Amino acid sequence: MGLREVLDTHRVVVCVGCGGVGKTTTAASLALHAAMSGKRVLCLTIDPARRLANSLGLDEMTRDEQVVPAALFAEKGLALEGELSAMMLDTKSTFDDLVRRYASKPEIAERIIGNKVYEYLSGSLAGTQEYMAMEKLHAVRSDARYDLIVLDTPPTSNALDFLDAPERMADLVDSPAMRWFVQAFEGAGKFSFNLVGKGAAFLLRGLSKFTGTGFLEVLAEFITDFNDLFGGFRQRANEVAQALRSDDVAFVIVTSPNPLAMDEAIFFARRLEEQQMKRDAFVINGMRALFAEPSLQEAELAALVAPHLPPDVDARRAVKRMRRAVDDARTQAIADRIQAEHLRQRVGRDLTFVEVPYFEEDVHDLASLGRVAAYLTGDETMPTVIA
Repeated sequence: MGLREVLDTHRVVVCVGCGGVGKTTTAASLALHAAMSGKRVLCLTIDPARRLANSLGLDEMTRDEQVVPAALFAEKGLALEGELSAMMLDTKSTFDDLVRRYASKPEIAERIIGNKVYEYLSGSLAGTQEYMAMEKLHAVRSDARYDLIVLDTPPTSNALDFLDAPERMADLVDSPAMRWFVQAFEGAGKFSFNLVGKGAAFLLRGLSKFTGTGFLEVLAEFITDFNDLFGGFRQRANEVAQALRSDDVAFVIVTSPNPLAMDEAIFFARRLEEQQMKRDAFVINGMRALFAEPSLQEAELAALVAPHLPPDVDARRAVKRMRRAVDDARTQAIADRIQAEHLRQRVGRDLTFVEVPYFEEDVHDLASLGRVAAYLTGDETMPTVIA
């Protein structure tokens, strides 16, 4: 079974997986297939490699939507019935938009955005990128220009940040530390050691010797202004968290036959289940072909290949080397299938599993993305044995 039904019955498809398993290629291929089938599709990526832009025929990925020209599809012999757009996430600009939306006054929003603490928070704080990816997804989800949004996510080494980001971001705004700084600052409009306990004042005075009191005032000013966003920010974070559990959102877990990648996929599947999010499908990329064992004896094979070899090459020795290569390839292919079976046993056989073969050539253009899409959607099936 392919992923065509997943594309046809959902508005958002989220591709997750660890690095190096073809997750970005999978997301782009699914987006391409949906566009070819008549949908208006946005492929939203968080950390795009230049290779993805090149595969889509673009010079680079930008924070603004770029429509992939229909002429590029025609050049590759692909029939485009819909429209394909691509965009990369700009974490800071997404955060800026959120601040401007929920600040009570425009001057407060601009003061927050100009604060040096905010500059660090909006670009470097752990979990910020993951939350802003969910925020951007939530924003474009209601955009009537698109029938389908395909999201390429960060590697699953940040799985907890990715799934918990909305709740964690809301908790940050409402944390005891935030409230403590607000209390210490809001009296005179500047940071005062007299408004905190003796122990805390002693600690902060020591800290100020290294950072300067000015830094504490900048920090306190930021926290006080940021607290202005609390009501709208928490509401929005809760909306984002609930959106991930919506029936129109599908999760596709991408992996490879590598045992470590499989373990990561199993871990992520369990996290989705714990978070009451659906596990719609697994994609196993890079499955090596299982060649049939030669039916002829070595002597017969040597007689067949001898005419095609240089005169100074011993045909029997060449056949022995070829047999060893075939045996090695079969061993690797069998190992891939053992790992795939292990995955099915661990996560349940009632889910959709799609195997995509290992390609000798790199996926580098629309035509090769289309080839991957054919396997992903069931338009093409990889044979179990190549005779």
